[in-house]
Amino acid sequence: MQLATRAVVTAVLATVVAVAGYVGLYPLAAACAVLVLLVAVGWPPLANLPFGTGTSVVVALAGLGSVAVVTLEEEQPYLERLPVVFAAAVVLAFLAELVRRDGRVRLVESVSGTVAGALVAVAATGWIAVARGPEGEALVVTAALALAVGSVVVAIHLPVWMGVLATTASSAAAGAVAGLVLPDFDPVAGGLLGVAVGILVAALHALFDRMEALARWRPSLAVVVLPVTVTGLLVYVVGRVLVG
Repeated sequence: MQLATRAVVTAVLATVVAVAGYVGLYPLAAACAVLVLLVAVGWPPLANLPFGTGTSVVVALAGLGSVAVVTLEEEQPYLERLPVVFAAAVVLAFLAELVRRDGRVRLVESVSGTVAGALVAVAATGWIAVARGPEGEALVVTAALALAVGSVVVAIHLPVWMGVLATTASSAAAGAVAGLVLPDFDPVAGGLLGVAVGILVAALHALFDRMEALARWRPSLAVVVLPVTVTGLLVYVVGRVLVG
């Protein structure tokens, strides 16, 4: 999958998250569940893990479990039970190794890669926690818009540092514009949120862009979804700082 195609798909997924967050909690939770499943499909070949089936199952269970827990939590803090879900995912990662019948080659790499994939999937629940908090709708829409714009700009062929600056600036501008348009939301806060999202998008692009595995569709699928899922927890942390 070419860089331009990956950028467009990431932008589309970010737009879907924005629309779902605007519509309501349960559509947003459904969108996050889809993101989790996409990560579960693409993560094992992206990380070149030896037990793809087991890793996919663990990542899917961790992500879907976290989505359910955060969505159904009745009181703040909505992420209170998330460590329990992630701890269970770590245990499942070890249990998955027990069913292997290939001599358990690259055991440490397999376990650590599975746990990392579970963390990526669990991060998607940040979108849900943000949506349920103060000014949640505005934060979700602003961050998703900044992510979509930054994902498109990152596909432009520029020198590394110029590309980082362009991506960060465009995401910040998108966040500020969203802050101006959305009612009762500060454009300065939107711009700062956009800066954080832009830096993340640029960093992930630099990390994964030259991987040979991206010639195949499943690793490419994970790479296009990963910025959207990871941004979830980033938005939760930055959003709590900006709006309390």
